[in-house]
Amino acid sequence: MMYSPEVPISVDPETGRWTTDSLPMLYVPLHFFVNNHKAIERELGVERYSRLLYDAGYKSAWTWCEHEAEMHNLAGVDVFEHYLKRLSQRGWGLFEVLDFDLADAQASVSLRNSAFHQPESNDQSTGDYMFTGWFSGAMDQILRAQGSSMRTTSQQVHWEGQDGAEYGLFHVAPRQLH
Repeated sequence: MMYSPEVPISVDPETGRWTTDSLPMLYVPLHFFVNNHKAIERELGVERYSRLLYDAGYKSAWTWCEHEAEMHNLAGVDVFEHYLKRLSQRGWGLFEVLDFDLADAQASVSLRNSAFHQPESNDQSTGDYMFTGWFSGAMDQILRAQGSSMRTTSQQVHWEGQDGAEYGLFHVAPRQLH
């Protein structure tokens, strides 16, 4: 069965720029993105690069969720599920909300077939850590829209295939203030 994403794409004939729901988009080959990601990871190291990606991803997810919530009149878990659906439709992998508790600012997300998971490769690492800030940015935007000042942090528990795991797993939980 052939599957086509439900992502609306418009292309400006004068500039060639792509947009979805009026947000600018890029369409690039997966190998281009992953090769660039791995090159930066080698240069900066996973720990430093993951911190940089966390902050950038957090901000981007917040902006995207705020825009989409308003455009599609969504709130709460519907924003989070819409976000994961769109990520899945854009080729990042297949994301699924395993649990979501806005009152406790917690969620669990599974990921199968990550764009970074290359089962035929000898490299057993994965760039899935790139996604962690995305989940907190989404959750925190939803919390803010509900009037909450609570903020979260996200962590990758494991990636698909790590120690036999059937899918990647991420947890979102309230940020502990020191």
